[in-house]
Amino acid sequence: MSSELSDCVRRSLNRYFRDLDGESPNAIYDMVLASVERPMLEVVMKHADGNQTVAAEMLGINRNTLRKKLNEHDLL
Repeated sequence: MSSELSDCVRRSLNRYFRDLDGESPNAIYDMVLASVERPMLEVVMKHADGNQTVAAEMLGINRNTLRKKLNEHDLL
């Protein structure tokens, strides 16, 4: 599973660089994390039936950290 996700990210980044058309890349790290984090949180929250404690356990993070991330992505 993780190799599928890695391959998807790799393809997307290669497409990103190809489509720059001479522009300089900027803030790639933050761009990738923001692009991946929101859908990950949405899917995990759905599978946890909206239960933040369960979702935090699934993600391997503290519930307060999860709440912070959910707030950052306007998912509360």
